[in-house]
Amino acid sequence: MRTLAQSARDLATGTSSRSLVEDCLARILDMAGEGRRAFLKVHVDQARAAADYIDTLRRHGAAPSRFAGIPISVKDLFDIAGDVTTAGSVALRDAPAATRDATAVARIRAAGLIPIGRTNMTEFAFSGVGLNPHYDTPRNPYDRATGRMSGGSSSGAAVSVTDGMAVGALGTDTGGSCRIPAAVCGIVGFKPTAKRIPTDGVLPLSFTLDSVGPLAPTVACCAALDAIMAGEEPNDLTPWRLDGLRLAAPQTMVLDDMDSTVAGVYAGALSRLSQAGVKIVDMPLIELDDIAALNRHGGFAAAEAYAWHHNLIETKGALYDPRVLVRIMRGKNQDATQYIELIRGRADLIRRVAATSIQFDAMIMPTVPIVAPSLASLEAEEKFRTVNLLTLRNTTIVNVLDRCAISIPCHRHGDAPVGLMLVGEHGSDCQLFSIGAAVEQIVSPEPGKT
Repeated sequence: MRTLAQSARDLATGTSSRSLVEDCLARILDMAGEGRRAFLKVHVDQARAAADYIDTLRRHGAAPSRFAGIPISVKDLFDIAGDVTTAGSVALRDAPAATRDATAVARIRAAGLIPIGRTNMTEFAFSGVGLNPHYDTPRNPYDRATGRMSGGSSSGAAVSVTDGMAVGALGTDTGGSCRIPAAVCGIVGFKPTAKRIPTDGVLPLSFTLDSVGPLAPTVACCAALDAIMAGEEPNDLTPWRLDGLRLAAPQTMVLDDMDSTVAGVYAGALSRLSQAGVKIVDMPLIELDDIAALNRHGGFAAAEAYAWHHNLIETKGALYDPRVLVRIMRGKNQDATQYIELIRGRADLIRRVAATSIQFDAMIMPTVPIVAPSLASLEAEEKFRTVNLLTLRNTTIVNVLDRCAISIPCHRHGDAPVGLMLVGEHGSDCQLFSIGAAVEQIVSPEPGKT
């Protein structure tokens, strides 16, 4: 995989943006169907024209940023002017085209990055598995012969980066949708504090939990894309000092039902970090057990998704993926009392966890407790539900607590991908990137390689 930094250096030393775009387009077209599964629309002509324009600007010393001319994929949840935002659904195929870019997309464009296409996803972003019966399901680049899940909901985003179809990707994260695909595909995925990046122009799943985040080969790549989308100047990332870094390792719930591969890789990562001087403290954090009770009526996602979808369901509900529809319909039965209790219960949980975690620099845990299962095994409804809940379990914690988190590959090159998740305090996004960059050097000895 090519990183943003490598691409920026190549552009600065004479490589053309057009050649980067053509390389990505060739990969999309030459992947024996994977490009079709990963992308719902490819902006061939627009990307080439934008690359030629950036090349002209660079020749005159007028490129808008050092990343100008780098191709980026965009999840099919973002508005792009002139495109219909279908959110991985056939129910919105006849919707009007967007008249303006989502703010995150507009900021990416302003920095000169080039949206190369719209990536496939779980319909309406409502699953951590990544299946899409309407447009086919992107296959995990690891063990493609078996055909494994690529995670959701930003499935096509992760595959586009891992397969070199784009240098980075714009995704969303409501319960893990950036971090889960990144973890099971072997790249980095970041979920910011929710208010950090505007969500206007992004089709909502949950107004309360939605966030916009990047998927990319390295922590530094994600930091640069995050800064751009947050309206900040991307700066060189300085890794945190490992000697003295204090990480809390929660024991409640997050280690349950780990498969042997994840358990072994996670233990090895903790050992390497300890040897490098990191202080890792096991922490019970029994408060996490309260999350299940908070969400017993469907949580924010079901209630707020139903509020957005109910009119569309009345006319086009038969077009929905049944696995998505049943989750949305849980919100129909939530009443105002339950919703208000959910709001108050979440605020109380946030306060109680913060009082315990504030003494540490970050928390650490497995991103996903299992390696990617085969798609064939998910055809049974019961198996799908079990895997979906297990896949989302650890990542959802961060959205409920309104924090930032990053998933970093910690497996050996060539093995089944495993993600290590670092969780920062609310608003500590920049600090978490520095911590992530330091941890990446220890647990991912070859960043950018799967």
